[in-house]
Amino acid sequence: MTVKISQSPPSDAVSHASSHVHIVLLAQDGGLGPRARELDRQTHGAIGRAIKAAAFAGKQGACLDVLGAETVRIIVVGLGEAADLGALVSCKVGAALAAFVEERGVTAARLLFDLPAGTAIPGEQMLMRMLLGLRLRNYRFELMPKCETAFDLDLQVDSDFDLDLCARADAISSGVSLARSMVNFPASHLHPDNFASYLTPLREAGIEITVLETEELESLGMNALLAVGNGSARKPKVIVLRYNGGAPDAAPIGLVGKGICFDSGGLIIKPSEGMFDMRGDMGGAAAVIGAMLALALQKRPENIVGVLGVAENMLSGDSYKPGDIVTTMSGKTVEVYDTDCEGRMVLSDILYYTASQFKPRVMVDLATLTHSVMQGLGQVFAGIFATSTDLGNQMVAAGEITGERFWPLPLDRAYDEGLKSPVADLRQHGRDLNDGDAPYAAAFLRQFTMDLPWMHLDIAGKEIREADTPLARRGALGFGVLALEEWITTGGA
Repeated sequence: MTVKISQSPPSDAVSHASSHVHIVLLAQDGGLGPRARELDRQTHGAIGRAIKAAAFAGKQGACLDVLGAETVRIIVVGLGEAADLGALVSCKVGAALAAFVEERGVTAARLLFDLPAGTAIPGEQMLMRMLLGLRLRNYRFELMPKCETAFDLDLQVDSDFDLDLCARADAISSGVSLARSMVNFPASHLHPDNFASYLTPLREAGIEITVLETEELESLGMNALLAVGNGSARKPKVIVLRYNGGAPDAAPIGLVGKGICFDSGGLIIKPSEGMFDMRGDMGGAAAVIGAMLALALQKRPENIVGVLGVAENMLSGDSYKPGDIVTTMSGKTVEVYDTDCEGRMVLSDILYYTASQFKPRVMVDLATLTHSVMQGLGQVFAGIFATSTDLGNQMVAAGEITGERFWPLPLDRAYDEGLKSPVADLRQHGRDLNDGDAPYAAAFLRQFTMDLPWMHLDIAGKEIREADTPLARRGALGFGVLALEEWITTGGA
């Protein structure tokens, strides 16, 4: 959805010629605001009569179509209880409005923004979140002729707030949209050979991009990453993203993303029903890309380095095998147990690379890593493992604000016992396949973080939805972008 937003000066609502639809807000426990009341007066009470006739209570996201005097069309949007109007609710209200106007073919409208009494959220933040929800809900993936065409909305906003404050919504939606598109692209269109070509928006935003090819990966000793990618005709790469918005000598924030463009499982091949959505196994890398774009577009005063391990896990005579012993970049050896545990192999090298080369003050990795976190948490939460409770709580709080929710899981030394190998420094997988694997995977990854402050976000199952959600159409969610942006922007990092 292309949303063109401009600010309209206060004027006679009915005679305002640049838009033929007016949008007003109604809290469930309050009346119309001053702008809406003036419009109601000018339309001879049409809004009040329609609300009463429809018994419209202003429930969150509910919308009411009103035809007023002089053929003025009015949409009343329910906000729910004013006291509940936080960032996430505001975003969902904007998304519900987007779906409503699209369904009715509204292409131009004027939003009369009145902040209800009793809200905890500042007015400019509520407006920003509403505009963000408007954009997020109507993202479209336009690849094939059968994909849906874009829906455009020219929205004028009548408010007391400077719309420059809403530039954050533009930046975030750009980041989420890029992340969604990258996950939506099938492996025929997005793969290690052309992955970097999709990063043009980052270059335009001032982010430096470096691609490490096979020869340099071999020189660095990234044998775990190379082992995973060797089964594919398209060889693996590491892509480094540098955004330098902070002081030159300030340690960066490190964002690390698993970028498996397609995961067949390798020699231990996945069942067919588990393979269809494996284009989304690069959802962690997509989240890093989207978050860095969102932050760079805002010119955030931070130094951020993103490191992406990009590969395909395929079958061939060159595929890595169960029982192989691989020497990682850190020098630690790993006994391979399951070739479908390729994510932790890739992350072992790129986590160590990030820690040793850039020495970030805090490091976060995102990966669609384990089936067990999906079994344990379902579709409501992603798993979070953190080296300190305070650090984990920061990301949990960011997730609650944005709707990308995380549940803390144990990062405990007791899990190291299950990673002992008689022939190598580490086993790739815990001894019992029926044991909960996510904590063992996190314990494995910690071995490569150089004991830096670190969070591991296991976002398996959060990358794609088969049905619409409140903030997204079916397909890729771009999960992780909103939470990362919130965490860094609000100072959690």
